[in-house]
Amino acid sequence: MPASAAAARARQASSASSALLTFGRVAAMGTVTALILIAGVWASWGTAQHVLLTKGREQGTVRVTRCGGGVCSGPYSPVSAGSQARERVVIEDSVAVAKGRTYSVVLKPGSGDAVRSGPAGVLYAWVPLGGALLLASVVVAGGLRRTRVAWGMAGVGVALLTAAFFAV
Repeated sequence: MPASAAAARARQASSASSALLTFGRVAAMGTVTALILIAGVWASWGTAQHVLLTKGREQGTVRVTRCGGGVCSGPYSPVSAGSQARERVVIEDSVAVAKGRTYSVVLKPGSGDAVRSGPAGVLYAWVPLGGALLLASVVVAGGLRRTRVAWGMAGVGVALLTAAFFAV
């Protein structure tokens, strides 16, 4: 009888330590996933806020005439009321901008920096979140063992990146 009681206590201790390890894994991987997604939203929001919250901001078009040093520039033509024409505004040089083309833009308040607007600008602004969703899906699948959720996250990330690729 004492041997079976010792074995039962050993099983209980093993079960408790296993539950504690599982909780630790879920807590750690959940934290990593949350940090990845927060970083993706944070990286996207710097541009997305100007594109999504356009009320009261200067809107217009920029014809890109020069690119160099990571930025492109050109004359700005206003579209919104209260906006003024400018000889030169700066827009980030990326795959979304090409010399000689005209883009609809929103100006960042108090500066001559422009951000692409419209559907292409919205999608391009959220590209960092799409990458974060892809990265977080690996953590969710491997660390949290939630494969359906991970496939959903990966699908949304791929859809966002693909839509941005074709819209730009």
